[in-house]
Formats: sequence, structure tokens, C-alpha cells
Amino acid sequence: MMHLEILQVPDCPNVPLLEQRIEHALSGVPIEWELRHVIIEDPRSAELAGMAGSPTLLVDGHDPFAEPDQVPSVSCRLYRDAVGAVGGAPTVTALRNAFERDSPTAATSVPD
Repeated sequence: MMHLEILQVPDCPNVPLLEQRIEHALSGVPIEWELRHVIIEDPRSAELAGMAGSPTLLVDGHDPFAEPDQVPSVSCRLYRDAVGAVGGAPTVTALRNAFERDSPTAATSVPD
């Protein structure tokens, strides 16, 4: 089973988008997964949890979108897509790639 955690500040406006993209990325993929939310309210908690802005997705305990030199933060997190456009959540394709790295059974090709 793949364990997903969304680390977020209260009322983060990008969490629904991330949830939608996770569901789309895993739609039709023969893998069991569970999603839980962790509310982070202060910088120390962000540091302990490994949150580099909200929302941060952990896949089986690690951040597949971590970048070198990123620091813990309770601010909004921005993600770049393959062409450099910025958004509030990883793209469906980026999520699929992250899930495939963590789980060989998730390596099913499903169109965007």
C-alpha cells in the first residue's frame, strides 16, 4: 500500500487541486493507497514534518518533489511543470512519475 500525506497549512487553497490531481494520477492504477492530511501551523512543525511550503506531498514518507537547498516553510509552495510554468500543485504527469518511482505496480500508463 502506498501511503500519501499532504502536509498543509490550515485552509490552504491548493489542497483541493492536489487531491484532484492525485485521484486523477491514480485512476485506473492497480495499487492500494491511502491519503491523510497533516495540518502544520508553525515553522518548527514544518521543519519536523519536512514541509517545504503548503501543500507538500509525502509519498511513503518522502517528498518526491524536493529540491536542493529547499527550506522548511509554512508559506505557499509552488511547483514548476515540464515547461517551467508555475502552479500550486504538481501536474498529473509529475505525480504519476513520482508514484512510479515509489511503486513498480503503479507504473501503468494512463493518459492525462
